[in-house]
Amino acid sequence: MRLSDCHNIDDFRLLAKQRLPWPVFDYIDGAADDERTKGRNTAAYADCDLIPDVLAGVEEIDTSMTILGRKSALPLILSPTALQRVFHWQGERAVARAAEKFGLWFGISSLATVSIEEVGAMVSTPKMFQFYYHKDRGLNRSMIERCQAAKFDAVALTVDTIVSGKRERCARSGFTSPPRFTPSSALSYALKPRWALDYVFREKFALPNLDTHVREGTGEAVSIAGYFNTMLDQSLDWKMAEQLREDWGGTFCLKGVMSVADAKRAVAIGADAIMISNHGGRQLDGSRAPFDQLREIVDTVGGQIEIICDGGVRRGTHVLKALAAGANCASGGRLYLYALAAAGQAGVERAIGLLKDEIERGMKLMGVKSVAELNRDRLRWR
Repeated sequence: MRLSDCHNIDDFRLLAKQRLPWPVFDYIDGAADDERTKGRNTAAYADCDLIPDVLAGVEEIDTSMTILGRKSALPLILSPTALQRVFHWQGERAVARAAEKFGLWFGISSLATVSIEEVGAMVSTPKMFQFYYHKDRGLNRSMIERCQAAKFDAVALTVDTIVSGKRERCARSGFTSPPRFTPSSALSYALKPRWALDYVFREKFALPNLDTHVREGTGEAVSIAGYFNTMLDQSLDWKMAEQLREDWGGTFCLKGVMSVADAKRAVAIGADAIMISNHGGRQLDGSRAPFDQLREIVDTVGGQIEIICDGGVRRGTHVLKALAAGANCASGGRLYLYALAAAGQAGVERAIGLLKDEIERGMKLMGVKSVAELNRDRLRWR
């Protein structure tokens, strides 16, 4: 299978599976417990149908919008995800350049493998930093100050990782960051020599946003579950989130809000946006899909705060459904991670290009000239 054979996000997933060692692929592809929530995140979109209008004169359409105060060419954010240079040697640099080419928001994680400073200087595209609240207050201050100096456009505090979800595929494979070669996993790495050679001989793995404060930032192998459970502050509460917003002083988002009550609290502390998200099904298995939870949150706080529907997006029509249900925009991680793992920057660009075509084609077939025209009159639930 080649990059040119990829015509949708599922195709990129298959190509990534061919090219990655299985512990690395399972880290991207896996989720918590029985992985039911991960499946629901995408399946939820199938329970809702689009209602098109015709004869609408759609030769010229506008897919652009303003998200978190910055112009975006599409109603789509490339969500921040961790450890990207493990999946492909180009890592966050590939995603940043692809986002700039298409005029999109993108984010990097606290666990990014490229530094805040490098990403900030690399592209003019709107940039989001995904903030994990650590026990080490000095590290927390350091990350905020570095984002301020690098002129990041928003900070998204992740609020759904108080403890790690039980990611059983990673437990079986022994996946760590950085990958650790063990007797049980050695064959899987040896069978993917292209990945192995890139990993061994290209730039050394690092977590440069952490390595001034914690050992794990220097390249010491640790499981993601172990990292979350030992390094992150389980006392995180609303007062601490509000203080972080004040310390940052810029556009502030809470990532991982799923309840109406929490959406109201986000408004109360002055957050600019919430990402309705269950962390790609990687935390609380049995949680609702973001798209299923979207309407009641929109009905409660819509217009008071920007609402981003995060997760499960595999098609341009999924983005259109999220907007019609009331989201300000949609976002996702695996939708570009599979493509990054499959073919680096070229893969990410092809994946975004396919989603762009699907959004444009879907709008024309629905008789919609602007994303602002999307509303619930265009939807019916089964």
